Amino acid sequence: MQTAEIRRRFLEHFAQRGHTVVPSASLISPDPSLLFTVAGMVPFIPYLTGREPAPYPRATSVQKCVRTLDIEEVGKTTRHGTFFQMNGNFSFGDYFKDGAIQHAWELITGRVEDGGLGFDPEQIWATVYLDDDEAADAWHRIAGLPKERIQRLGKADNYWHTGAPGPAGPCSEIYIDRGPEFGPDGGPAVDTAGDRFLEIWNLVFMQYEIDEVRGKEEFRILGELPKKNIDTGMGLERVAYLLQGVDNMYEIDEVAPVLRRAAELAGVTYGRDHEVDVRLRVVADHVRSGLMLIGDGITPGNEGRGYILRRLLRRAVRSMKLLGIDEATLPELLPVSRDAMSASYPELATDFARISAIAYAEEEAFRRTLSAGTTLFDTAVKQARAAGKPALSGDQAFSLHDTYGFPIDVTLEMAAEQGVTVDEEGFRALMKEQRDRARADARAKRTGSVDVAAYRRLLAEHGPTDWQAYDTLRTDSRVLALVSESEEDAATTGPGEIVRVVLDRTPFYAESGGQVADAGVLAWDGGRAEVIDVQRPVKGLVAHQVRVLEGELREGAELTAEVDYEWRLSACQAHSGTHVVHAALRQVLGPQALQSGSYNRPGYLRLDFAWQGALSRQQRTDIEDVANAAVRADHKVTASYMTLPEAQAVGALALFGETYGEQVRVVEIGGPWSRELCGGTHVRGSAQIGTLALTGESSVGSGSRRVEAAVGLEGFRYLARERDLVRQLADLLKSPQDGLVERVSGMLARLRDVDKELAELRAQQSVAAAGQLAAAAKDVDGVAVVTGSPSGLNGGDLRTLALDVRGRLSDRPAVVLLASEAGGKVALVAALNPAALERGLSANDVLRAAAAPVGGRGGGKTDIAQGGGTDPAGIPAALQAGEQAVATATGR
Repeated sequence: MQTAEIRRRFLEHFAQRGHTVVPSASLISPDPSLLFTVAGMVPFIPYLTGREPAPYPRATSVQKCVRTLDIEEVGKTTRHGTFFQMNGNFSFGDYFKDGAIQHAWELITGRVEDGGLGFDPEQIWATVYLDDDEAADAWHRIAGLPKERIQRLGKADNYWHTGAPGPAGPCSEIYIDRGPEFGPDGGPAVDTAGDRFLEIWNLVFMQYEIDEVRGKEEFRILGELPKKNIDTGMGLERVAYLLQGVDNMYEIDEVAPVLRRAAELAGVTYGRDHEVDVRLRVVADHVRSGLMLIGDGITPGNEGRGYILRRLLRRAVRSMKLLGIDEATLPELLPVSRDAMSASYPELATDFARISAIAYAEEEAFRRTLSAGTTLFDTAVKQARAAGKPALSGDQAFSLHDTYGFPIDVTLEMAAEQGVTVDEEGFRALMKEQRDRARADARAKRTGSVDVAAYRRLLAEHGPTDWQAYDTLRTDSRVLALVSESEEDAATTGPGEIVRVVLDRTPFYAESGGQVADAGVLAWDGGRAEVIDVQRPVKGLVAHQVRVLEGELREGAELTAEVDYEWRLSACQAHSGTHVVHAALRQVLGPQALQSGSYNRPGYLRLDFAWQGALSRQQRTDIEDVANAAVRADHKVTASYMTLPEAQAVGALALFGETYGEQVRVVEIGGPWSRELCGGTHVRGSAQIGTLALTGESSVGSGSRRVEAAVGLEGFRYLARERDLVRQLADLLKSPQDGLVERVSGMLARLRDVDKELAELRAQQSVAAAGQLAAAAKDVDGVAVVTGSPSGLNGGDLRTLALDVRGRLSDRPAVVLLASEAGGKVALVAALNPAALERGLSANDVLRAAAAPVGGRGGGKTDIAQGGGTDPAGIPAALQAGEQAVATATGR
């Protein structure tokens, strides 16, 4: 049975039993503490924990997941993979243990012709928590499972909680007996390796509230939850390889085609050599994971999700290289993975141009990195061995990673191949320091130095903020809390102090979606404060960072919250302008030019998008023209709410890196011309955007470009500054404005001619000088020594002159030492011919002797060395010191 068919049957089974089918959430986790969605229940956490009311009593999904904690184990075992799919069914205070067990049993044992999975009931075992008599009885009563195939295990195996105070409960796991060829009988309790009895489904019964959590098995149960929930997870890949009769997840229909193609390219056979098999599995797993991550909008980078993606792609490329393939391989492998996965995820096929462009660019970049990094690695290894320590320090490994983009796993693999160790602990410590700094910066932006728990308590006590930013610029509000960075709560605050204020309602837009926060004031009887930042420290709560200007602000105070009208208007212009530029990009460049990030503030917008190579002048002009035509057309700007599937059905663009709930806000500019999911504030008509002028275009990484623009009044000011600059240049050059390009081109051509004439003149002077210097050579114990100090030459010209002089003295041993002063700096060059080298002389020794008197240093090869200094007055002494070094070396 194909994986896509198992997926379809699962969803249909639960849909027929009253479950709402919920599309898979993005691999980008909605939980800020997670890089990726790591389990099927992650999108449902707010409903399972009771933080938000569930929009449906029961739901089902097949959730895309990525876990990378054991990335080094991928391929070495048949169990470890990075991307996987988790089938799940969920009940939010509806059915409980009986219902979960009945639904599961009916699906796994149901006849294939009736839509079931067709597992033999005699092969099924279940585990329950030690004292969960209710679950054990349900398995026997509902499923008819013999009591000897219902085993009781402890908290380590059959109890679930998040690791923090909150909901928890026992769980029941479903196992398939694969037969005696995979191990001894005795059930899951005996088969701790899990080779014979394979777990395919975990049913979690959330029924208790716990606190004092000290570990997996150490916590205190406070009591039963008011609503008991069901959270289940069935591993789709595990079920697939059981139903497809293969040994592991790498051999199922969605993974094996890549493995087979990789083996063909490398000219190897899977299943004959463990080391080869490991590399093929790494390739198959990582190519699929890379495809899915890029499909969800993640781009390779040096931190966070981007780094994980980069690591996966580079491990795949490196594995192919170790299999003997030096050419680019992703163009061969990625389409194979697309074809295998698109039955379940058709968007991979429609979006493949963008996905493949990013992946292929990353491979090319890594191939260059691999070449340069290997050289640096080899140098570091040589230095380590020369020092008698066959080990690379954490600093060296971190430098290879941070400065040159060399992944640590590649460093470790190469080190192991050469019998060298790596201080991985030191590297990890440096990486942790870097991550901690980044997280601290992000956390400080969102919550200041305040523990987020303080905001969670406020949310629990007062409920979510009544947020009215879309409807008004002014509200009558009440201060719920003052949160300072020196202490969690402050009763009052006075002039000059900065504090975070939580209001019961607010008109202020909190920074999100690339749009900066509103500015404005809070005013109360006898006082006033300026709002300098607005954030959402936890979902549902808005916190205003304010500076008190006058009076005393107290908790419970009634006040007026008012947004600065000009600030909001300019911010709306910038945000709507971002949508217009995005639509213009897609119209000019094609649908693959999708936005991957943005930032907009009053008067300015910045938009990052997927694209290879710099834009041409004509493309920039066309994008600006299309954008301004849309502004002039005064398209109507509207916002409406709908479900995510409805928004996708009408073609709304869901921007990468964002997470969305069941209800989404769709912003349209000119109807379908620009239709995006967006939570920002916007103008009412596109003409309100005003002038839109592109000011820059640049690269922000492999496969990603950035455009910047000035908007509204700032756009007009930018164009006015350019106009004034053109006028000033026209006046200076005494040329009409429309003739400036021709005039400047002519001047540049004349300057190039003059530069050429000067170069020829310098060459003639150099030839003459070389002859004069060579003729003035001194004999020092049979060595012709030339010293001189031509003025005004830079290091390159001085080197050319020294080599010319050396060439004129080929009939005998010769040493040339020249020094030149230019701009208060000293350039030094020492050059020796082969005959001088045979006498035991070295250009490095001569240069070091000459460098000291001019306060400099330098070095090079034995035949030519170059350096510099800072004291031109020491040039005569430098030349004398160099001559003396020759005399000493020759024995005079």
